[in-house]
Order: sequence, then structure tokens, then C-alpha cells
Amino acid sequence: MDLTFSLGEDLSKATGTEKVTFTPDRQVCELVFRAWPNKPATARYGNSLTVRSVSVDGKDLPLTVTAAGAPSGSPGTLITAALPGCRPAGRAINASLAFDVTLGARTDERIGYSPREHIAWLGSGYPLLAWTQRDGWARDNAVDVVGETATSEAFQLRSLEVEAPADFEVAAIGEPEEPRDAPTAGRRVHRFHADVVRDVTFTVGEIDLTTTPTDVGVITVAVPRSGRTRADAQEWTQASRTALEDLSKLLGPVPDHRLWVSILPHVSEGVEFGQAIQLGDVDPDKDRWLLVHEFAHLWFYGLVGNNQARDPWLDESFATYAQEVVAPAGMTKNRRRIVDGAVNRSMEQWADQRRADSAYVDTTYGAGGQALLDARAAVGADAFDDAIRAYLRDRAWQLATPEDLSRALADLPGAGDILREAGALR
Repeated sequence: MDLTFSLGEDLSKATGTEKVTFTPDRQVCELVFRAWPNKPATARYGNSLTVRSVSVDGKDLPLTVTAAGAPSGSPGTLITAALPGCRPAGRAINASLAFDVTLGARTDERIGYSPREHIAWLGSGYPLLAWTQRDGWARDNAVDVVGETATSEAFQLRSLEVEAPADFEVAAIGEPEEPRDAPTAGRRVHRFHADVVRDVTFTVGEIDLTTTPTDVGVITVAVPRSGRTRADAQEWTQASRTALEDLSKLLGPVPDHRLWVSILPHVSEGVEFGQAIQLGDVDPDKDRWLLVHEFAHLWFYGLVGNNQARDPWLDESFATYAQEVVAPAGMTKNRRRIVDGAVNRSMEQWADQRRADSAYVDTTYGAGGQALLDARAAVGADAFDDAIRAYLRDRAWQLATPEDLSRALADLPGAGDILREAGALR
């Protein structure tokens, strides 16, 4: 994939292009992309993503945009482009897209901007190819529940280019290249690339970057240039290094050597993007659990993906579990409610629950995390940890299902029994 973004001085809007090549393992007659800035939680702040065109081999395709959970008045989350003729399995498809992004001020979510701090953050701020090797096109509706609904195979980010005013810095994902002057005076282009990612994010604006090589990877921390934060970049670097060292002892080697941390205004907690995370202006010591939780997503979601709409517990329950092993904060005990004994519910099922947000968080994070802790205690930490590390190796850079996890725990029936009782496995 190749992505370009161009942002104006006030950071409230961006224009973008995308070039994506993929080879389906079955016949396809259309292309499907998801516009996640249009989901309810981000759209209500004024964020939006509009796809202007999709072309294949230089020919524009007819577009159908469906709400698929987007609130009234927002562009749809589901973009379908009919191919002029069906393409057989094994034949590469080269698609080009043009799109516009509007950013919402003071958004407590994965995309938005701060007029006061002159910082924008664009997580999943592009049309995400909705193809999965197992199930084909993912068309799950967005829902008005905290959490993600995205599904993405891992892909090569051949280039991410962000053009912005020359006095702005950019923190993104992958390996940075030397910035270059843009054709327009007073602007610069920041370029990044990565061999494998599952999603893309970047932070742009009046930020300062601190890059530190460590024994667990190169860590870059982005903080507001204003300096109005509880901790400075050095404190965040040390906290990140410690969190990654502790997680690698539990889960195995850190999946990527280049890691990015953005400390953002208006964001209350954290959001994961594999090799990059977004965090609010929290205390890295007092809120160590949050940093550990978001970094645990390097393994659960980044390395081993899942359909977050259908099986959200496969990344959130595991991230909570790892957080409680590495940085115990009592989060599972405080949120141990189980709704109908079913940890493994889809996001659409959670949306139907009374007090959907709390039911989802209490069960998927709290009860799911506690079930994994109970399973580990029942069969022994060493045996359980070995099985989970093998699961991570076997499913690396793929999308996992509960059935994959069940097979990974087949030699530890006591663990499987506990997870089935919690409704995580069937």
C-alpha cells in the first residue's frame, strides 16, 4: 500500500490518495473498503472520511456507499466498488483511491485534532481494504459501542507520505526517511515505510520527537511542543522500555523493532495500532497498566490479528490479561461482570445490551481477562505461557479465531474448560 496525505495549516482537513495491490485467494467481483472515521464514536465529534473515487487499471469504478452503522448525516462506513468483470483467484488487483478527511476538534478517539495545541492525529484515517483470506470481504456494521470494529490482514506499507507546513513534525508508523521539501514553498513531506503493518496512524503538528535506541527496539515518543504534559519524553521512553521488557518476558520477542508513542491532548486513555500507540496525557507511573495494555496489542492485534467486530475478546481480553500479569491493577476484579456468561460476543451483540459500553468493557476486558488469568492459574503459569507463545508464533501476521486458540490449548484441557465456562470458547 502507498498512502499520501496533505494537511493544511489549521490541521482541520486533509486530502489523500491510496494505491493498494492485493491478490485474492478466490474470485472477486467488487472491491470493499471501510471508512472507520465515520463510525458513531468518531463521527459525533465531526470527523469524516469521504472516498471521491476508486479506479482499477486507470478506469474509475462505480461506487456504492452504505451507512453500515454510520450515524445519520455522516458518510457511510462501507464503500463498494464494482469491478467491470470478475477477477479470478490468484490475479493481482491494483486499485487507486482519492479521499478527503475532515477532523473533529478535541476528539477523544483515534482521529481528531487540537486547535489549541496545533496537533492532529489520524488513526485509521484512510479507506481500509476489507479483505480477509478466510472469509473474503468483511462487512460488519459499525456500532455505537466503545472499541474497534475493524478487520485487516497484515500488509506491506510501501510508503506513507505526509505533507504539512514545514515547522510541523510527524510521528507515524514504520521506518522514517529523511523529510524533503514539498513543491509548495514552506511545506515539507515526511515519508515512512514498513515491511508489515495491520493499520496506519500518524500524528502531525507542533510536536517534539525523541528517538531512543533500546535493547527492545527503537522508541520514538511524540509530545506536544507546548510542554503542557504530566511527563516528559524521557519519562515516557523509560516507562515504554520497561513495559516492553516485561511484556517480552511473558509473550516472547517484541514483534517490531520500531515503536512509536504519541501523547495527545483530549485523548483520555489509549488506542493501539500495532507498532504505534496513542495515549492521553496520563501519568506513566500511576497509569503503567494503561501503557502495558496498549503495548500488549503489539502481540494481540498487531502480530496476531482478529476480526474485531466478531471476536473482540481475542485482542482486548488478552491485552487485559497481559496487563494484569505484568502491571497488576485489579482491573479484572473491578470489572468482573459476565453478561449471560458470554465473553465471546460480537460488537453488534454488545450494542444490543442495556448500558452497552459498560457491559462490553466489564465483560470483554474484565471477565475475559480474568478467565485467562484463571486458566493460567489452573494449569500452571509455565505451561500456559508456553502455549500462548506457541499460538503467537503459529498465527503470526495472520487473523486468528477462537478455534485457533482452542487448538493451541488442546493439551491443557483445564484451561479450555475455564474459557468455555466463561463463554470465550465453544
